[in-house]
Amino acid sequence: MEQRVLGRTGRQVGVVGLGAWQLGADWGEVSEAEAAATLQAAVDAGVTLIDTADVYGDGRSEQIVGRFAKDRPGLTVATKMGRRMEQIPANYVMSNFRAWNERSRRNLGVDTVDLVQLHCPPTPVYSTDAVFDALDTLVSEKKIAAYGVSVETCEEALTAIARPGVATVQIILNAFRLKPLERVLPAARAAGVGVIARVPLASGLLSGRYDEHTTFAADDHRSYNRQGEAFDVGETFSGVDFATGLEAVRRLAPLVPSGVTMAQFALRWILDQEGVSVVIPGARNPGQAMANAGAAAVPPLDAATLEAVRGVYDELIRPQVHDRW
Repeated sequence: MEQRVLGRTGRQVGVVGLGAWQLGADWGEVSEAEAAATLQAAVDAGVTLIDTADVYGDGRSEQIVGRFAKDRPGLTVATKMGRRMEQIPANYVMSNFRAWNERSRRNLGVDTVDLVQLHCPPTPVYSTDAVFDALDTLVSEKKIAAYGVSVETCEEALTAIARPGVATVQIILNAFRLKPLERVLPAARAAGVGVIARVPLASGLLSGRYDEHTTFAADDHRSYNRQGEAFDVGETFSGVDFATGLEAVRRLAPLVPSGVTMAQFALRWILDQEGVSVVIPGARNPGQAMANAGAAAVPPLDAATLEAVRGVYDELIRPQVHDRW
């Protein structure tokens, strides 16, 4: 698999990683055996970065990933912290960082976490010097090797990129979320900050497997968060109305090359955006993990195809999302 530098971490990672939210919770039940098999399939296919968070299954995802990664030194494990407490800026302080980090290190079974990301904190956190001073301290103490941020908005990303210690920015980027291409990716490239593209398949919409009759389990966020009831609605279907997303996928389908799945096409589109370090699709089973990794082998899309994707976005998606995040 093609390797790219993960921003200021200096680490080389495969361009397709694995998002481990599904292995924790909020996407329906995934057994521990199935989770381990999914991780193994991803690594066998060339994945070297796994992204998790302390809140995924309240630590279950970190524990599963930690057990898997224990004897695999070539992997980079990124986790996130902050969303297990009330989302107010006052909670983003050193004492909490130490507690959160200690719990993550215990869950992962490591002395030093490869990459810790603030997990979509309140906007004022990005402008608080003490927050980043505290993170620098954790680096100096070797509790973390590097830190980054996971953001909801482009403005938050730009604020974070300006911080000299920020190694990576994780942001929603997919064929239904083009705004980061305007300023975030160029700024990240100029600063040497890595870009981790999350929600790359718009919660599965861009897999091409759904239609008007598709239903989701009650414990799946695609059921309970469609209006942002539990967390930012942009994390579910990228904030796109389900019916509109289905229509957009139907219009994108003729652009998909022969022998390539819709999901692989959507992932390849992200990899073709200059400045992206790694894309982190989730997977609930080994087949999904292997197919997602296969996107790295798809040839780059041509200019006409990229323009056609933008055309679908401009007509159907832009009015719903472009000015929101």
